[in-house]
Amino acid sequence: QVQLVEYGGGEVQAGGSLRLSCVASGFTFGSYDMAWYRQVPGQQRELVASIRSGDSTYYSDSVKGRFTISRDIDKNTLYLQMISLKVEDTAVYYCYADSGYGGDYGRGTQVLVSS
Repeated sequence: QVQLVEYGGGEVQAGGSLRLSCVASGFTFGSYDMAWYRQVPGQQRELVASIRSGDSTYYSDSVKGRFTISRDIDKNTLYLQMISLKVEDTAVYYCYADSGYGGDYGRGTQVLVSS
């Protein structure tokens, strides 16, 4: 059973940095494509960044150059390093694991960027 637990959210001032972590269990972490999504109340969940099992990455235009997605296979952990945070980055951030046949989300972690 896929389990994903996010850590590292919190409140930070605009221009600051945070690193989110997602500890994965219940599946072969290195074989899955992984991603970070975010959602603001009243809006659709949006893809922020993804990393495929071969380690190729994708970033949405809104975070390109500021966020970095990575994974540590030995620790079964996915990361999202966020720098130069903006107020509009405020959202609940979700870890996502995709087997290729379907996906699972974690419960999310709140990021609040204040001006």
